[in-house]
Formats: sequence, C-alpha cells, structure tokens
Amino acid sequence: MKHTTYTIRWSCPKQERPAPLRVKLIRRQWAISDGMRNRGLTTPEDVIRYDDLSYGPLGRWHRFDLYTPREFTAPLPVIVSVHGGGYFYGSKEIYQYYCMDLARRGFAVVNFNYRLAPEYRFPAPLEDANAVLTWLCAHAAEYDLDTGNLFLVGDSAGAQLASQYAAAWADREYAAQLGLNIPSFRLAALGLSCGMYDLRARAESGQDGNVMADYLGPDLAVYGDKLDVLSRINSSYPPTYLMSSPNDFLCDQCQPMAVLLQSRGVETQWKLYGTVSQREVAHVFHVNIKLPEAAQANDDQIAFFRSHLQ
Repeated sequence: MKHTTYTIRWSCPKQERPAPLRVKLIRRQWAISDGMRNRGLTTPEDVIRYDDLSYGPLGRWHRFDLYTPREFTAPLPVIVSVHGGGYFYGSKEIYQYYCMDLARRGFAVVNFNYRLAPEYRFPAPLEDANAVLTWLCAHAAEYDLDTGNLFLVGDSAGAQLASQYAAAWADREYAAQLGLNIPSFRLAALGLSCGMYDLRARAESGQDGNVMADYLGPDLAVYGDKLDVLSRINSSYPPTYLMSSPNDFLCDQCQPMAVLLQSRGVETQWKLYGTVSQREVAHVFHVNIKLPEAAQANDDQIAFFRSHLQ
C-alpha cells in the first residue's frame, strides 16, 4: 500500500537530560495514586486495542496505543488524547482506561507517549503531537480512520499543549514559528479539561515552582513570542468544549479561556462539574471513569464532538 509522505522536523536534541531525584520521586508518588484510581479496571470486551505502535525514533517516548470499537462503520472519527502531568509526568499506560472508555462511544482513540521534561524541553511535546498526527494521516486507511473528522482532547498540561497545537493548526505562520510541518487534516473540535492556557503568563509568574523551569529552561527570552499562545488564537480555531470542577486547582482558568475564545469568534461551550463538597471531583476528575461525574462530563464532551462531525 502506498502512503503519503510527510516531513517531520525534530528540533529538540535526541540526547536526554537526566531527571533529578525530586522529579523521580514525584513521578513515583503520582504513579501509585493513579494506579489506585485504575485498580480493577480491564480492557472492555467491546474495544479492540493496538498496543505499542511506533510514531518516531525515540523508543519508549514515541510509542502509542490505538483503540477502536469492536463494531463500527468505517471510516471512524478519531480522538487524539494529550495526557496531562505537568509536562514531566504521564504515560499511555496511565490513560489507557479513560481512552478506551472514549472509544466505546464510537471513536478511534489515540493514546500516546510524548517526551517529558526535564529530559526534554519545549517544544518537544508539540513536535511529538505533530508526529502522531502525521503518522495518522499517512496510515489512516490501514485502520479505517477518518482524518476529516479528527478531534483533540487534553487535560491539565495536556490541555495547554492541545490548545497550543490547535492554535498552530489554525495559524500556519505560528506553526512555522514553532517548527511544525502540520499535515493535512480537519481538526473538527477540541476538548480541554482542567487546563492552564496562558503559557507565558504562567511561566513568568513563577507560581509553579520548578515545573516551568524544567519545561522551558531558565531563560524565557530565548523563545521570543513563541509562548504567546493566546495572541495567536483566531476565528479559524476549532470549536472548543472546556470543562473543570470547583475543586480543580486550575478552575479559575476555565471561564476566562471560554470568554477569550468566544471573543475571537470561536464556538465555545464550558461547564463545571460537581460541587465544592465533592472532594473526589477535583483536578482531572474526568479520567476517573468510576465517577458518575466523569461519565457525564465525557458524555457531554462527546456530544459536542458529534455535533461537529462531517
């Protein structure tokens, strides 16, 4: 079978920086917590999974899983999930059950690893997201995928990354500035959960401690206006569904982002789930598919996506 050829530019070095002990310890703690959240979950019988596919040259960093409903009418609309984790944590293994739960709703779902900080810095995750989408465009026919109906979801840092990639997709001058050679596909809509969206302001505030320094390095000036994501959002930005919860520590980012998108002519819906008294409905609650609030939030987001199918 002949494939369309796309060029991928890798601007980040292939040599990893060592992760300090503090990062290794937090990764271990968070992995234990996420393991407890996912305890007892298994692969649903109505989902087919293709595991450990490769989309790039860097081994474990460039692996992804693809989940499809067992019964479907081809071609399948596609959701690409950008996992969260403060740019330094997260993997497809942690997000597998959430992504398979989305696949049960009638979508092919791509669940991918990307290069993490501090081993790699900006714009490595954006390059990797673009490489995944480039792979999908080249191999869509093999898996009955419809790149004319492609959606991005992301949470926490993954929401920031997904929102920035969408800005580059809608503004090819910005894409070129970031070094992204974006392939041809229709980004039908965007789902952003519990995210932070003003990258430059957050980095300059210093409120995230080592997180931004690990991701961006010590000198923000080297990036020029590449970090000014919100200024690049225009009316070509995809329709967006935003969600959060009152107990999400990034809840205050949700409504301002919705207002900004609407002011730029972007179709936008936003919603908070749960109540202040529901402590379990907190940051990235939607990934815990055992929660009824997660089921409702994911249903609502998928309904928004379905309304933008072509």
